[in-house]
Amino acid sequence: MEETGAGRGEGAAEGAAPGFVRVRLDLSYDGKDFSGWAKQATRRTVQGEIEDALRTVTRSARTYELTVAGRTDAGVHARGQVAHVDLPESVWAEHRERLLRRLAGRLAHDVRVWRVEEAPAGFNARFSALWRRYAYRVVDHPGGVDPLLRGHVLWHDWPLDVAAMNAASAGLLGEHDFAAYCKKREGATTIRTLQRLEWERDARGVITATVRADAFCHNMVRSLVGALLFVGDGHRPVEWPAKVLAAGVRDSAVHVVRPHGLTLEEVGYPADELLASRSREARNKRTLGGAAGCC
Repeated sequence: MEETGAGRGEGAAEGAAPGFVRVRLDLSYDGKDFSGWAKQATRRTVQGEIEDALRTVTRSARTYELTVAGRTDAGVHARGQVAHVDLPESVWAEHRERLLRRLAGRLAHDVRVWRVEEAPAGFNARFSALWRRYAYRVVDHPGGVDPLLRGHVLWHDWPLDVAAMNAASAGLLGEHDFAAYCKKREGATTIRTLQRLEWERDARGVITATVRADAFCHNMVRSLVGALLFVGDGHRPVEWPAKVLAAGVRDSAVHVVRPHGLTLEEVGYPADELLASRSREARNKRTLGGAAGCC
C-alpha cells in the first residue's frame, strides 16, 4: 500500500510538485477511538480527521493527502508521529501563520498537531526516516493496572522476569527476515534491522519495552512483545524467540498482544542534506545483506 501527497504517488517523493509546498507536521494521538492511521470510508481514523480539519481550516474544495512516517494500527497511540502534506503555495502563504492554532480549534482532543513548518528539500515523512522507536508498556502487579494508566498499559497476569526478557531480546537484534513475527502483505518485504530491544521496570512497576528499527512490518512489535512475555513469565525458554525467528514462518504460538500498550514515541531523520538520498535508498527492494530499505 502506498500513501500519496497532493494527489501524487510516493514515486514522486523527492519533493513537492511545481506550485506546491511540502509541509511537515509533528503530531500525537490517543489511539483508543481510532481505527488506526490510514483513512477508511466508514471508520474514524487519524489520517481522516487531520485531512478533514486541514480542508476545513484552509477553506479548500479538495482534500490534501497526508504521508506518514509509520501507519499505526487500530488502538495504537503516538507521541512522536511525523507526517507531510503538499499544499498549494497560495494556500500555504495564506494560512501558515495561523494554521497550527486553527487546527487546534478544529481537531478532537484525542489528536494534536504540535508543529507545522515548511519541510527541508528532499524530505519525505515515510521514506526519509532512519528509524522508528516504539514503547510497549505492561504491568504484572497481581492487583492489575493503575486506573489512570489503563488505556496505555497492558496487564499481564503472571510475574515477569525482566532479565530473562532482555536475554531473549538480544537474540533478535540485527538484520533479519522477521516473517515469523509479521503479518505478511503481498509484495512487501519482511526484512528489517532491529536496532534496539530492551526492557526496564520503573519505580511504579511499569515494565517498558523500547523497540527501535529502521522500519516495522505489520504486527511486528506486538508479536515480538507477545513472544518475550512468554519468556518473562516462564512459559518459554530464553532461546525460544530466536528459534521462532530462524524458522522464518508465522508461529501460531506467538501471541499478538493488545494494541493499547503500544505507543510510537519518536521518528529519526538524517541531516537535511541527506534527506533525499535516504528517501531514494529506502525505496530499494530489500534483501538480506543488501541495501537498506524501509517498507
